[in-house]
Amino acid sequence: MTIIGAPINRTDGWAKVSGSARYSAEHPVAGLAHAYLVTSTIPSGRIKRIALDTEVPGVLLVMTHENVLQLPRETKAGKLAPPIGRVLSLLQDAEVHYNNQPVAVVVAETFEAAREAASRLRIEYETSPARLDFEEAKQHVHPPEKVLTQDTDTRRGNLQAGMLSGSTSIDLSYRTPVEHHNPIEPHATIAAWDGDHLTLYDSTQYMKGVQRTVASTLGIAPDNVTVLCPYVGGGFGCKGSVWSHVVLAAMAAKMVDRPVKLVLDRTHMFGPVGQRPVTDQRMRLAAMSDGRLTASAHDTIAYTSMIEDWIEPCGLMTRMMYASPNQETTHRLARMHLGTPTFMRAPGEASGSFALESSMDELAYELGIDPLQLRLQNYTERDPGKDLPFSSKSLRQCYDIGAERFGWSGRNPQPRSMRAGDKLVGWGMATATYPTNRSKGKASATLHPDGKAVFRSSTQDLGTGTYTVMTQIAADALGVPVERVSFELGNSQLPEAPVSGGSTTVASVGPAVQAAGHALRLKLVGIALGDERSPLFGALADEVDARDGELFLRADPSKRETMAAIVARQAGGPVEVEAGADPGDASKHYSMHAFGAVFVEVHVDELLGEVRVPRVVGVYGVGKLMNAKTGHSQLMGGIVGGLGMALFEETVFDARNGRAVNGNLAEYHVPVNADIGRIEVEVMEEDDPHVNPLGAKGIGEIGITGVAAAVANAVFHATGKRIRSLPITLDKLL
Repeated sequence: MTIIGAPINRTDGWAKVSGSARYSAEHPVAGLAHAYLVTSTIPSGRIKRIALDTEVPGVLLVMTHENVLQLPRETKAGKLAPPIGRVLSLLQDAEVHYNNQPVAVVVAETFEAAREAASRLRIEYETSPARLDFEEAKQHVHPPEKVLTQDTDTRRGNLQAGMLSGSTSIDLSYRTPVEHHNPIEPHATIAAWDGDHLTLYDSTQYMKGVQRTVASTLGIAPDNVTVLCPYVGGGFGCKGSVWSHVVLAAMAAKMVDRPVKLVLDRTHMFGPVGQRPVTDQRMRLAAMSDGRLTASAHDTIAYTSMIEDWIEPCGLMTRMMYASPNQETTHRLARMHLGTPTFMRAPGEASGSFALESSMDELAYELGIDPLQLRLQNYTERDPGKDLPFSSKSLRQCYDIGAERFGWSGRNPQPRSMRAGDKLVGWGMATATYPTNRSKGKASATLHPDGKAVFRSSTQDLGTGTYTVMTQIAADALGVPVERVSFELGNSQLPEAPVSGGSTTVASVGPAVQAAGHALRLKLVGIALGDERSPLFGALADEVDARDGELFLRADPSKRETMAAIVARQAGGPVEVEAGADPGDASKHYSMHAFGAVFVEVHVDELLGEVRVPRVVGVYGVGKLMNAKTGHSQLMGGIVGGLGMALFEETVFDARNGRAVNGNLAEYHVPVNADIGRIEVEVMEEDDPHVNPLGAKGIGEIGITGVAAAVANAVFHATGKRIRSLPITLDKLL
């Protein structure tokens, strides 16, 4: 086994358990002032008056639309394009577009004083009619310009003819609710100016994005902004874009001429920093009696805000998943006076798979076919939407191994036929998938005279293991022991890296780190071959190999020397290189996806409707796994997120004013340890030379896909009741 794939411990583990790892709100900055965000209490209207009616000792600034810095005319130069780039609320006018919108920032000597003054701020509003009912909003839909990079709507074949030619058809609708991310670490920013240079300690999934967006918004050069983020306490998508509080912190710091810390409290996490939107998804399927699909259609309506468009791309999985000769998919938006939605773990695939995989289960029951057999009957080795072969696909093996480990063959297909004591038992399954995304990335590599190697890239570690995996890739590429390598990230001044979203980090930054390791090794070889003092002097480069920090001749391994010795002889000090990796045009020739199969057992209390999940089996084909331990944790965490989506998570809004009534961790329910039974995860060995030089597919998001549908399908099998609206709560089963 090479170091790549080995289940080594997290290189940042000790820093986290010892408390030495600093998150964005924890960096010591001299002269720090504290800010508190004030948000609106109405969903639509404008501010008539805003003032602090009682003096609070220690208050330095109450920043409102009446006294805030006026920003340069909005320009796209340097800003991120949608869907990552967002419309911000920066107090440039008095308009209110949703409840919980930023309307003021209070800065004080202490956090307590800032919070107290914020509570005493008196705001008078002139209210306007607000659209807060999704059913009403659905009467006024419009198409988004794009669905990520794909067309809004697609059509192949003749849907109507395909629907008529099937022996069995279904036409059903499914709903997913608004969900909020709620990472352990809320959004936090420390802004500090030094003349014209701004330093931001920001909890983000995209440091280079923060650098560019803040610089462009404030009208300063990107080189005058440094973003630091060595550790992220979770993000799940909400930290992938720059939100208003980041720029507001920088503006407040400029106005008080002191560093300012702005940390969102838990209620601030419900509105101004995104959420998964409510969706209505209509599924139409038709099939022959043997289960072969003759037609499929997936129509999505999702809410978006009044200030910008953002679409949950639910139909993308349907376009590529099954062989269906006649198909249509559509996406539409319904404007509401709520905060703009955003990416939430597997945006589109998580919510879209609930509709697609639930409808496939319903079709299987209509046909009298095993749900697994129905999926195998429509298995395809080509992406029917793009008409391209898959770069690799081991889904059939995932089905086989998952079914065997779960014991699927022992399932009685009749609903309410299986019991465990006084509980109804249900078994359900679904397909998981997520695209393999990749962007350009760069990394540097430095070898010091003591033999220690340092690799650097401006990427982020959301707690998923980036520090560790990149260290493994670097050690393997350079040919040194992993304990002699350190990987540095979390600084926007380091070589370019993309957003840590869309499961792109390993696939994008990993090849850059690998390229930097190879480049550094070649540079060391070149130095040794030209140095008369080296045992390798005069050899050819392709005759030299590297292992355990040494270079040696393959034909005569006795001729060797350490890389450290080569560097030590260089008067200029360490040897450094920088390299990059580009996706190239492989995506024009292959459709690239990770796949998996999820099997779930539920126990349902017949009298109370309580659902428990004692067992989940997930089997995945995700290319080459970079670290067996962190990879297992990632996939298991995704499954836990899927169980939350299926059974717990829903943001409830007050129909009168658009405020999240459960906007806290006491009433916004997420799974805890006691809710989770046995989760078995297995990863298939898969060789994919097309996705990237490492053969790695992102795994951050595939784990959540398919889980909600598998739970819903299992609940139907247990109870005979089909729940088409998440979450599956006991009131829906009684």
